[in-house]
Amino acid sequence: MTSLTHIATPDGVAPGVNYSHVVWGTGRFIAISGQCAFDEKGNVVGEGDPVAQARQIFENLRRCLQAAGATFEDVVKLTVFVTDIAYLPAVREARDEHLDSGRLPASSAVQVVSLFRPELLMEIEAFAVVGDR
Repeated sequence: MTSLTHIATPDGVAPGVNYSHVVWGTGRFIAISGQCAFDEKGNVVGEGDPVAQARQIFENLRRCLQAAGATFEDVVKLTVFVTDIAYLPAVREARDEHLDSGRLPASSAVQVVSLFRPELLMEIEAFAVVGDR
């Protein structure tokens, strides 16, 4: 079993909004490659729609975590790459459908010029820690 500790606001650090500053745990480390809004056949879901793309990405992350024997409860870090910072509310909406708002992972958000295909609006990678098998 994994025990994760979340510290939203370490002493002397400004409070984090929508993330934890520090998350640690013991167990098996899992890295999930950046996921984009592709369905299981490789088709883009939600072209031009950040909400639809974010939802597909979190579904892909869920499936990847499941393949590793993990859930969103095990996620310690998310890195979000968006082509427009205005898409972050869509990302948060999708994230909040999957993660406990009281135990959010450490997070980074970066606006990028573009992703590897022009119809993609965002990409999200995740790190998780689960108990040893």
